[in-house]
Amino acid sequence: MSIAALRKASDTPAGFSGSYHPDDVIFLLKPMAHKVIDIAEKEHLIQSGLCHYSEMVSQEKAPSAAYSAIYRSALDTGKERMGREVAAMAARIASDISGPITLASLVRAGVPLGILLRRALHEMDIDVAHYGVSIIRDRGIDAIALNHILNHRPGPGIVFVDGWTGKGAISTELERSLAHYRNLPLRLAVLADPCGRAWLAASGDDWLIPSGILGSTVSGLLSRSILNDEIGPDDFHGCMIWDHLAPQDVSRAFIETVWPYVRANLGEAEPSVWTEADRKRMSTAATKTIQQMAAQYEVDNPNRIKPGIAEATRAVLRRIPEKVFIASTHDRDLSAVIHLADHAGVQIEYNPTIEPYRAVTLIRKTS
Repeated sequence: MSIAALRKASDTPAGFSGSYHPDDVIFLLKPMAHKVIDIAEKEHLIQSGLCHYSEMVSQEKAPSAAYSAIYRSALDTGKERMGREVAAMAARIASDISGPITLASLVRAGVPLGILLRRALHEMDIDVAHYGVSIIRDRGIDAIALNHILNHRPGPGIVFVDGWTGKGAISTELERSLAHYRNLPLRLAVLADPCGRAWLAASGDDWLIPSGILGSTVSGLLSRSILNDEIGPDDFHGCMIWDHLAPQDVSRAFIETVWPYVRANLGEAEPSVWTEADRKRMSTAATKTIQQMAAQYEVDNPNRIKPGIAEATRAVLRRIPEKVFIASTHDRDLSAVIHLADHAGVQIEYNPTIEPYRAVTLIRKTS
């Protein structure tokens, strides 16, 4: 399939910006009024194979005061590092791509990084656009959204953005999806790539990315994306808008807190370097850890293993965990996942052999 063949008019109108500033992102998603489902029932339906995870969503709860304090501490600690790394990533993207640049952030984790990259590239006087699009494991990227982008922007300048990598499942899904598009480059940019699957990363460190430990309240008040029988053949993938969390929303505040540190580094930032040797080194270590855990704990479905601080934390928030593994008992970057696990009564086990990860959550087997 050629890019030219995809450039046809779409009946789907342009999207929305959630609680972000309209200049920062356009979400190519269909807002829905979908029935929410209990987490325990959702877990049973997923593991029994009766439903795919993308067909349903559980209502997101407001973060507690204690957890919000952990987020604020993480932001205060990590804002300077994130600012430096975003500036370096923007410099690399600008040096590698001539002409207009289009950032397609993978909802939800990629969006905060995508917004900061868009602002940085705009500050560099580059023609840049930023969209939020859905990609779903086993289902692929939202083709309607991608076609919409290609109808308005040149394909060679597309960069897909995610917050981090875990096991690399979404990287694999992106590769599969883009195999259907001729001449569309496979560029995945992430802040942290502990499994070595990204085209561009600031590092391979599994560190406490502040936006990684919140859900919709740092993501424009959107749920994760939904793909079920309510989505028509010409619709974007869907999402819920969690308006009940508006009082706790920090989506804009997060951007405005980190952006000054990005801007301050733009003039002097050296372009990020992420080589094939870096990817191989991280991939080898990550694969070894995942395989060892699967063998040791008799895990026949790798989707039950959620590696990395952000993935481990989100799994405790959204799933029913059996156990959380931590590489250190004195690591401040693990405060969020430890707090959540303690609150949920989930067993925490010290395991110093889980490198390159610092935390891993194992989902409980329910069927």
